[in-house]
Amino acid sequence: MALWDASSMLQHMGESDTSGTVDFGFRRVAEAEKPHLVRRVFDSVSPHYDLMNDLMSGGIHRLWKGALIDRLDPRPGQVLADLAGGTGDIALRFVAAAPGCHAIVCDLSQAMVETGRDRAIDRGRLGEIQWVVGDAEALPFANMSADACTIAFGLRNVTRIERALAEARRILKPGGRFLCLEFSRVVLPLLSRAYDLYSFSVLPLLGQIVAGDRDAYQYLVESIRRFPAQDALADLMREAGFEQVGWRNLSGGIAAIHSGWRL
Repeated sequence: MALWDASSMLQHMGESDTSGTVDFGFRRVAEAEKPHLVRRVFDSVSPHYDLMNDLMSGGIHRLWKGALIDRLDPRPGQVLADLAGGTGDIALRFVAAAPGCHAIVCDLSQAMVETGRDRAIDRGRLGEIQWVVGDAEALPFANMSADACTIAFGLRNVTRIERALAEARRILKPGGRFLCLEFSRVVLPLLSRAYDLYSFSVLPLLGQIVAGDRDAYQYLVESIRRFPAQDALADLMREAGFEQVGWRNLSGGIAAIHSGWRL
């Protein structure tokens, strides 16, 4: 069955729940408003997104993404659904890891997708990667159509994490693996204090200077603090039906890779 399924997209587009409020950084906003606010953030930062990732992390995000691909261990001919795939870092690594691999990047932001597609063209990888504008909570993919599913630094931006996790499991084939790379809870007290100071003092200022958008990076810092801790995210994954759930802390818990299987 093909991974891209337009009828599935149309079916999900009719589902909505506008009751209640949700986190948008430290603010509470109407549930229906958050996707528009998130899209606006990433549309704004898309031209500088990759440069900012290098500056903010000192390039360490590249090592984290490499660790994600190593743990996924792509096999020839596999199909990856990369959710909130942005400018294609994970997808590009995936298709380069084994012959015949194919990736589909799904991102809420048209601007991020266009930036990623241009990167793929520059690297001669356009035929191996498909680009789709879509919502991780209502994926336009068929049931049991992907061998693997990843989301890197995107799960904290969805409106309802449990919906995104359920969708990730839905599109996985039996035996398929889900991996989430996300900022998490620092487990070393001294590092935690230094990280908080850096996050709230330096990152928004860097966003203002480089990307011309302080508010976007203020939101990103706040969204990290609102994201569930390692054990809480693992519980949400189990509730979504994933099995053999676990995680690995990176850089003292600044980030973590969570893993689960659809068996």
